[in-house]
Amino acid sequence: MVTTLNKPSSLIHEIRIEKVGNWDLFKFSESLQLRMETLLEKKKADQLTPDEVAELDAIGELDRIFTHINAMLAAQHANQ
Repeated sequence: MVTTLNKPSSLIHEIRIEKVGNWDLFKFSESLQLRMETLLEKKKADQLTPDEVAELDAIGELDRIFTHINAMLAAQHANQ
């Protein structure tokens, strides 16, 4: 079985910007958020397929990128 590597950019259609207070933050769509939670539950139960491992890795990478960008936006807002 060949595992396909999912790239975070393949999830670009699942990105949205949400107003939180005075800030615009990068967020996952509701469907991607639910998918990530489902995959995390399967991971806890040690039931992920190799394709799901790659999918969760891509979502996790995108989550880390969003966390970093949102932190930079928050820091920039705090310095104004």
